This record gives sequence, C-alpha cells and structure tokens, in this order.
Amino acid sequence: MNARIAEVSRETKETQIRVKINLDGTGQNQLATGIGFFDHMLEQIARHGLIDLEVVAKGDLHIDGHHTVEDVGITLGMALAQAVGDKKGIQRYGHAYVPLDEALSRVVIDLSGRPGLDMHLPFKSGMIGQFDTQLTYEFFQGLVNHAFMTLHIDNLKGENAHHQAETVFKAFGRALRQAVTPDPRAANQIPSTKGSL
Repeated sequence: MNARIAEVSRETKETQIRVKINLDGTGQNQLATGIGFFDHMLEQIARHGLIDLEVVAKGDLHIDGHHTVEDVGITLGMALAQAVGDKKGIQRYGHAYVPLDEALSRVVIDLSGRPGLDMHLPFKSGMIGQFDTQLTYEFFQGLVNHAFMTLHIDNLKGENAHHQAETVFKAFGRALRQAVTPDPRAANQIPSTKGSL
C-alpha cells in the first residue's frame, strides 16, 4: 500500500487552515487552533487513531470559535479523503466504545463514499473552557461531508461534559484507525459489491 499522506490548505475570509495527515503514523501531533480544548480533542484523534496529525488554524476567534472549528473539520475531511485514496484493501468499517470514568461513548464509521452524520451527544454543559460544546456537531458535520463517510456517534452515559467529549473523540480515533487499516484478506480489493466507493 502506498504512503497514505495528505496535506491540504483552505483559506476563506474567516479562517486559514492547514492540515497534514499520515494514516500510517504513530500518533504524533502538532496542533494550534487557538482553542485549547479543541487542540486537546484533536490530540485524542491522533493518539488513539495512530495518525500523525498537524493542524494550524487562524480564525476569527474574536467573534467565537464556530468558523475555526467547522473549517478545521472540513479541511481534515478533505485531507482524510485524499490520504485514504481509492480505499482498495482497507477494512472500510470501524467501531469503538470508549469509557472515561462515568462517561461512555460509541462511534461507528463507514468509509462509504456517502456523507452522513447521526449524533446523539447530550452535553451536560454548554462550554468546556473556551470551547462551545455545540461546535462538536459542526466539526463532525464538516468532516463527514468532505471525507465522504457515514458516522454514528452516541454518548451512552456521562455527567461531565469534558468526559463526554473526550470519550467521543477517542472513540472516533479508534474507529477511524480500524476503518483505514489494511485487510490482508482483501488486498487491492474495493470493499464493496459495487466495485467502487
């Protein structure tokens, strides 16, 4: 399998984003979005997905974090789509349950070529540090739309918003790791009866 590395830059009047990703990394990361808790969550994706990830974002944080978080999701989705390529020989599906103290979340991924997000994450708090918890949805919506994946996120238990978010981002990393892992029994095969994804 060829090196699965991509680098994408995206610039609008609201944000300037650069994302570099290596799907076959070790979890190394360099993250600078200007939103500390968001960097912490991106770190979970990298470490638990064993994905090398660089994200540099400059956004209109004097307004709020919405544009920055959403546009990082979009740009990461674009980079992921490039890195995974034609999807020959990958598992395609991934799932993970991750607990953190009282919180428990489940994430299920299908690298289907069709964007879709179903998310049930009833946060117990509106803010975690400087991070608006509503932006979790915006991040994942931007990501699935540009990575062309189906993504189901369910926070099954949780009383602490930090724990709720962290279980979701860790589980996403774990599920993504499984989905992009090569399948030795299906090398060079598209994992679909249609012959394309």
